[in-house]
Amino acid sequence: MASIDDLFKKPYAPSNKRKLDAIENPNITYKVPKVSPSGGSKSNEKATVEDEDNDDDIEAGPALPPDEVEDGIGDEDGRFFGGGITSGTAEALNYIDEQDEGDVEKIDASWLRKVALNFERRISRNSELRAKFEDDPQKFMGSEADLDADVKALSILSDHPDLYGDFAKLGCVASLVSLLAHENTDIAIDAIEIIKELTDEDVEAEQAQWDLLVDAMLDADLLNLLYGNVQRLEEANESDRAGLYHVLAVLENLSSRTAVAESLGQNTSFIPWLLKRVQQKEPVVSQNKQYSAELLAILLQSSSQNRSLFLGLDGIDILLQVLSFYRKRDPMKGTEEEEYMENVFDSVTCCLDDTDGKIKFLEAEGIELCLIMLREGKMSKPRALRLLDHALGGLEGGPCCQKLVEAAGLKAIFTAFMKKHDSRTTEHLLGILASMLRSLPSNSAERIRLLAKFVEKDYEKLDRTMKIRREYAAKVAAVDQDIQREKSRLSTQEQDERGDEWLSRRMDAGLYALRTADVVLGWLVAEDEGAKRRIQGLLADRDQSLDVVRATLQEQLRESDTDVDDSDRMFQEMLTALVEHLH
Repeated sequence: MASIDDLFKKPYAPSNKRKLDAIENPNITYKVPKVSPSGGSKSNEKATVEDEDNDDDIEAGPALPPDEVEDGIGDEDGRFFGGGITSGTAEALNYIDEQDEGDVEKIDASWLRKVALNFERRISRNSELRAKFEDDPQKFMGSEADLDADVKALSILSDHPDLYGDFAKLGCVASLVSLLAHENTDIAIDAIEIIKELTDEDVEAEQAQWDLLVDAMLDADLLNLLYGNVQRLEEANESDRAGLYHVLAVLENLSSRTAVAESLGQNTSFIPWLLKRVQQKEPVVSQNKQYSAELLAILLQSSSQNRSLFLGLDGIDILLQVLSFYRKRDPMKGTEEEEYMENVFDSVTCCLDDTDGKIKFLEAEGIELCLIMLREGKMSKPRALRLLDHALGGLEGGPCCQKLVEAAGLKAIFTAFMKKHDSRTTEHLLGILASMLRSLPSNSAERIRLLAKFVEKDYEKLDRTMKIRREYAAKVAAVDQDIQREKSRLSTQEQDERGDEWLSRRMDAGLYALRTADVVLGWLVAEDEGAKRRIQGLLADRDQSLDVVRATLQEQLRESDTDVDDSDRMFQEMLTALVEHLH
C-alpha cells in the first residue's frame, strides 16, 4: 500500500523575490498554480513541439489531392481539406465559447463566503475520517486530496487583497494556520506556501489590509506553528526542503513589521535555530543556508533586543569562526555562497554599534581576523574594513582602536589607504582614521605611532588625505550648484519640502567622505605644527585656506540635533574644539 505521505507531494512555488535551485526530478515543479473560480489554471505556459530536423525534401503519407482540391474545389464547403467543420458548425462553436467566457464567477465577498464554508467542511471531514480510520489511510486519503486542492485554490486571494479583512473575519485565516499542525506534512507545507503568497511584498495590498491578515495569523499562533514545522521537516527530503524554504520566506515577509521581528527573537527559538543552521557544513552552500543567514541579519538589524539575545549565544564568536573560512578564500561570484558570506558579515556588523557587541568582538579576536583579511584576502577586504569602521567608531570604540595599533594594524590600514578605492571603501578607511584620532588617549604610545604615520615619508599620508578631500569637495560643489539653481525657482515652503532629497543627493556625491576627511585634517592641524603648515600650503595651491575645512565642520555642527545621547554630545564637543583650532 502506498504511504499516505507519498500521495500528496505538492509542487513547490518559488517566491517572486528568489528562486529555488532546479531539481533533478522533472515531474516536481515548485509553483502553486493560481486557480480560477471556474477551476482552470491561470498558467500562461503552452506546450510546444519543435522538429529537430527540417526535412523539406522528404514526402510522407498519401499523395496530395489535385490542385483544385487544394483550392477548396471538389469537396463541399471544403469540409475535409478546409479545417474539418462546416461554417455553420464553426459559428455554433464560437457562440458557445462566447457564452462560456461571459459565465466567469465574480470574486467578491459572496464568493468568499462560499469558499470559506466549503473549506471549513473539508477540514472537518478530513479530521473526522482521520480519527475514525486512523489505521487505514485508504479511507481518508480522498478527503485529504480534496483538502489539499482547496488549500492550493486559496492562492487566488493574493490577487484580491481587498478580501483579506473578510477572509480573517470568516475565521478562514485561523483555519488555514491550524493546518500547519496537520499530520500530513505535505498539507502543512501547502498551507505555509499559501501564507507566503498572501503576505508577499509583491501583493498589491494596502497596509491596513495586510495588517488585518497578519494580525489574524499571529493571533492563531502562526509563529510557534512555523517553528514546529522547522523542527519536524527533514531537508534530506526534497519536499521538506522546499517547505523549509517557504517557512523562511514567511518569516521574512512578517519581519517587515518591526514588532513581529522582535517577537520572533524574544518569543520563539528561531534565532538559536538560525545560528545553528548557518554553521551547518555543506559541500555547496544551499539556498536554505543562504536564506537562513539573510533572515538572521534581518532579525538582528530590526531589534536591539534580538542583538542582545544573539550576543548571549556567543553569536559574534560563532560567526567570526564562519568568516575565518574566507580570510584567504573567495566564494565564486554570483553564487549562493557569495550572498551567504555577505549576510554573515552583515550580522556581525550590525552588532558592533552596541557596546556589548564591541566587547564580544574584541574577546573573539575580531580585530586580528580583520587584519588578516586586509593582508591576505580579496573579496573579504572591503567587508573587513567595514567591520573595523563600526568596531572602532562611537564613544566605546577606544579599546578596539588600541587593539588595532597593538596588533600592528596601522601598516595594513595605511597600505590600503594609499590605494585607489570605490567611495564606500574610502569612507570606511577615513572613518577608521577619524575614530583612532578621536579615541586614542592623548600622549599614549598608540596615538604617537598613529601621528607618526601621517608625518613619515614627507607627509605622504597627509597628502593622500588632501587629494581625497579635493576629489569629493569638487563632486559635492557640483551638486550644490545644481541645488542652488533649483532653490532659486522655489518658494521657502517648497525648499523645506525638498530638503531631505537635496541632502540625499549631496551624500551620494560624497558629503560623508568630505566631512570625515576634514575631521582627520582638523585633528592633524590641532596635533602637529608641521602637519598644519603642510595642510595650509596644499590649500594655498588652490587659493584656499583652513576656512574651507572649518566651514565643513561648522556645517556638521549646525545640522546636529540638540536632543542627543552622550556619544553624539561628545562628537559635537569634538567638532567645536576642532573648529577653534582652525582659526
